[in-house]
Amino acid sequence: MAIPTQFAYRTLKGIGVLDAAPVYEPLPGFDKPEGNLRCCVYSPCGRYFAWASPDQVTVVDASVGHVITSLNAQNVYEIGFSPLGTFIITWQRPAKDENGEAVKNLKVWRVIEENAQDGDDEHNVVGRFVQKSQTGWNLQYTYDEKYCARVVTNEVQLYESDDLGTVWKKLRVEGVSDFAVSPGENHSIAVFVPERKGQPAAVKVFNVPNFDAPVSQKNFFKGDKVQMKWNDQGTSLIVLAQTEVDKSGKSYYGETTLYLLSANGGFDSRIDLDKEGPIHDVTWSPNSKEFGVVYGYMPAKTTIFNTRAEATHSFALGPRNTILFSPHGRFVLVAGFGNLAGQMDIYDLSKDYQKICTIEASNASVCEWSPDGKHILTATTSPRLRVDNGVRIWHVGGGLMYNEELLELYHVTWRPQSTTMHPLENPLHPMPTPHASALAYLGAVKTPSKPAGAYRPPGARGTTTPLAFMREDQGGAAYVSNGSLSLGSGVNGFGKPRRREVPGAEAVSEDPPGTPADGDEILSKAAQKNKKKREAKKAKDAADKAVGLTPSAEGAQPAAAAAASPNRSPERRDRRGHERNRSRNDSDLRPRSQQGRRGQSQRRDGPPRGFNALSGTNGTHIDTSRHPPPTTAPDLTVTSPGGGTPQEKKIRALTKKLRAIDDLKMRRAGGETLEGTQIKKMETEDSVRRELEGLGYTE
Repeated sequence: MAIPTQFAYRTLKGIGVLDAAPVYEPLPGFDKPEGNLRCCVYSPCGRYFAWASPDQVTVVDASVGHVITSLNAQNVYEIGFSPLGTFIITWQRPAKDENGEAVKNLKVWRVIEENAQDGDDEHNVVGRFVQKSQTGWNLQYTYDEKYCARVVTNEVQLYESDDLGTVWKKLRVEGVSDFAVSPGENHSIAVFVPERKGQPAAVKVFNVPNFDAPVSQKNFFKGDKVQMKWNDQGTSLIVLAQTEVDKSGKSYYGETTLYLLSANGGFDSRIDLDKEGPIHDVTWSPNSKEFGVVYGYMPAKTTIFNTRAEATHSFALGPRNTILFSPHGRFVLVAGFGNLAGQMDIYDLSKDYQKICTIEASNASVCEWSPDGKHILTATTSPRLRVDNGVRIWHVGGGLMYNEELLELYHVTWRPQSTTMHPLENPLHPMPTPHASALAYLGAVKTPSKPAGAYRPPGARGTTTPLAFMREDQGGAAYVSNGSLSLGSGVNGFGKPRRREVPGAEAVSEDPPGTPADGDEILSKAAQKNKKKREAKKAKDAADKAVGLTPSAEGAQPAAAAAASPNRSPERRDRRGHERNRSRNDSDLRPRSQQGRRGQSQRRDGPPRGFNALSGTNGTHIDTSRHPPPTTAPDLTVTSPGGGTPQEKKIRALTKKLRAIDDLKMRRAGGETLEGTQIKKMETEDSVRRELEGLGYTE
């Protein structure tokens, strides 16, 4: 019987381990733990499986499920293994001891300790470190576990795995922020230095332990952070560089560029992509001789490149953002997850990239090839989606083999197994029999009798879809980015709507109302309105000056009122004058026709009784010998209300404060509840009055 594949999952209630194809049943010797379990992981060699509870870390044999050891480590949030499963690494949240010093929260343990002493809870701890960040928390080991490395400020420290108390070598690189150890036999380390003070970013490759000079290096701009991906042989390195902000304004998510370096320094190049847009995904083939890239605005383009950055094959355009090679390298999966529909296209690379099938895996957040290269696991996990969580296993031929619905699924992963344990043979024939759970699921799913398709308004139904509303892979126009993040560009069928035309009418301008002429400054609506008001006022003032203005009888009254109260602010004087004019005009309640006749009779009978034509006032005579009547209109200038000496400004401010205090007194007398700040303001009345007296002001 073939060795079954295996996967483990972690939910809200516990952890489960399941033997997959061909049996699809729980691991017989495994007791499912329950409770608050924060993480679980397989060792890269596939021998062990471990999980963390609040009190300890438990390690079991992945083949039979029996407990091997338990580590006395509380509140562990991350677990990792060395490549051969000799060491297990745990990470706890950063904390400080009683003296205020940082606790060494990163610990390295031996999974199996032959000379363990009874009663010693930490007998198998090999090393301890302070690791504050959860991102990139784990040590990186070489393939043979001879060395391990970690990054600190401006250097990468290398240790011999058996002696983690002493730094074996230091790779000093100013400004290093990330590194990646090669999985191959050549013991290489790639380090990344981001842009700094106008200097370009750089990726450098060093051979261990010769750190005098890099054997390969690539400098580039537009690199705030990178993803460094070695091939399995450790001979080539892909660098996916990304910026936080796209300065051209074409994307919300920054710019992405792709570079390829060889470990021996014989080749380095930027990979030229023939479709504009972001790089969604890049991954190596297990044969280490080719890699796939998904790039460009949707519908994206997927291309296979060789180790010389030369394109060897391009797939059809489609809404895709993920590419995964099968463990044997025979099949490749091109899918669209996240905000896409979840379609997975399977291609057979051994048959000239022939398409095998398309699988519908909607709402999937996890997608992994099984170690046997014949099955694909998809899962919907929390917290991305808290409903319809579960695991599904598909055959490479397109059929659903297994389905299990789970409550709040947080994590699911295959058990690592070597490809030598699962010879590929002919994976498409014969097709295996689906599990009962898959048949029950397929029987319950309602197949739509008619494809839904995109929504079409009633007026557009029964007609051909315009090219502007079709995707590029469906024959529509290619997406064009104009460097603006806002709509209204008028490309791709979106933007400014077409102006309605009336047959036989004169053609109107395409510019919207308010568009300035050539050379005019572009103003907002409020600015345009204020500009019109200013121009109208200037025209009115010019007309008044041309005709000549004489002070009216009504206009003299506000002036007299101002002379009577010189200490009142100009705003109050103007407001009272306007109120008197408004009350006098509104006092006549007769019909408009009678009011007009009264005005005509007054003009016919002459000025009112008691009016002195020489003085312009009632009962006041002006000596014309000393004061000749004005013959020309006075020059009317508007002075700012804030004008005057500093003492006058101070008096105006204090009198305004007194008026506010009087208003608060009246409001409190009327029964209104005042706030604390208003009461404090009322308490300053005496000090305000004393200050006014000091300035020589008397009411």
